[in-house]
Amino acid sequence: MSRTATKTYRKYSWHNIKKDFVKNWPLLLMVAPALAFYIIFHYIPMGGLLMAFENYKPNLGLLGSKFVGMKNFVDFFSSVYCWRVIRNTLILSLLQIGIEFPFTICFAILLNEIGSAKYKRTVQTLSYMPYFISLVVVAGIIIDFCQTNGVLTVLVQAVTGKSDNLLSNASNWRPIYILSDLWKNVGFNSIIYVAALAGIDKTLYEAAEIDGANRFKRILHVTVPGITDTIMIMLIMRVGQMLSVGYEKTILLYNPQVYETADIISSFVYRKGLQEANYGYSTAVSLFNSVINFALLLITNALSQKYTESGLF
Repeated sequence: MSRTATKTYRKYSWHNIKKDFVKNWPLLLMVAPALAFYIIFHYIPMGGLLMAFENYKPNLGLLGSKFVGMKNFVDFFSSVYCWRVIRNTLILSLLQIGIEFPFTICFAILLNEIGSAKYKRTVQTLSYMPYFISLVVVAGIIIDFCQTNGVLTVLVQAVTGKSDNLLSNASNWRPIYILSDLWKNVGFNSIIYVAALAGIDKTLYEAAEIDGANRFKRILHVTVPGITDTIMIMLIMRVGQMLSVGYEKTILLYNPQVYETADIISSFVYRKGLQEANYGYSTAVSLFNSVINFALLLITNALSQKYTESGLF
């Protein structure tokens, strides 16, 4: 491209940008807070990834701390905790994908099949409410119910004859985590599927009914295909967060007795970074976590595009 053509192209592009801004400035103004949020709290902090390669000291700062290269990564992969936290994170995440993910879809479909609008709204409201309860309150309820004389412990005692604190037994950790997750999140997480179901053409149901399809067959051949794209997008996003199980609920509920099954990457990073002040080490673990998640996102998206022709990008 010649210099004159380049100048003309730049001038034309700048003119289009100004024209678009004048035309759509209210929309751009609306998106500005969200854009500022991501820039301030997501992109600017990425400079802190330099800590992963340093023996970071807060008094010395990013540029003054000693550069140690890959030492923090080597220390993590050679530690006795490495494979334990990776294993626990993967198992818990796979349980969430294998149990919570399909359960949420089934709940949305069942909700969509309710004929009475009043009853449907009541069920929706009741299922959404737990999501808005503070996680600290939820954790407190779980702890109270699972203590030695708690409600759940008494029920378990009636069946098994054992009355130990449920949260002190490592084998109980994952069932308690998943079941409490279902109770708290299934209603709210189903919103996007309920919205997708509302967009399915009603004439497809009428045509299927005329062809003799019962309710189950209409769900199987009309409802599920109608939300397949939404399911795949949500699955891709969930797999892309496979190693990012939230630390909040874990650190509120776990204790050293159940570290063997409860300690996950995010809780390990919390302990190393905030409790032990080993910032470089914890940043290295977080960076490893993010890189693996990004790779999983790309792989899942590629497979989805290949086999279902739908994907994030």
